Amino acid sequence: MTENQPPPYGGPPGGQPGPYGQNPYGQNPYGQQGGIPGQPGPYGQPQPGGIPSYPGAPQQDMAAYGQQPVGMPPLAHWGWRVLASIIDGVIVGVAEIILAIALGRLGPSIASLLALIVFGYLEGTRGQTPGKMAVGTRVLREADGNVLGVGLAIGRRLLHILDALACLLGFLWPLWDAKRQTFADKIVKSVVIKP
Repeated sequence: MTENQPPPYGGPPGGQPGPYGQNPYGQNPYGQQGGIPGQPGPYGQPQPGGIPSYPGAPQQDMAAYGQQPVGMPPLAHWGWRVLASIIDGVIVGVAEIILAIALGRLGPSIASLLALIVFGYLEGTRGQTPGKMAVGTRVLREADGNVLGVGLAIGRRLLHILDALACLLGFLWPLWDAKRQTFADKIVKSVVIKP
């Protein structure tokens, strides 16, 4: 092979192995950092994105700049959240009535406990309760977009008690919050999306 021939299969000229990170064809068009999101690009500007290099890595807070992080589905509007809660409330109400007829005064308490466990399980494993499935919303971890897990989902449902304090202020908070989070969402670091 001569010096002027192109390298075989994208290797360095002359068929010799090159050191890792070197481009045998000249400068990287995305800058010295290899086009890594958040790092300087060809014009000294950060690359768009802010995507973490490993699962669970913190992302840049794009909401502080009035933008949504790249790759994140749109956040659910407050109206969709309310509609999902109404649907879930109707389901729990019907279960309370049925169990009250069957078990007496203990029925509504058992129905509420079952709803906490079942809805927590569904939200933790799928990100959706029946109400969220009906309207197409989903609750996910803010950091990596995965489902919460059963324990965190049940904890989030219990923390809605804080949202109910002070005249339901926590439930109204998504109306003006940049990430559209309730107090419970902020504590467990979750977001509700509508893909």
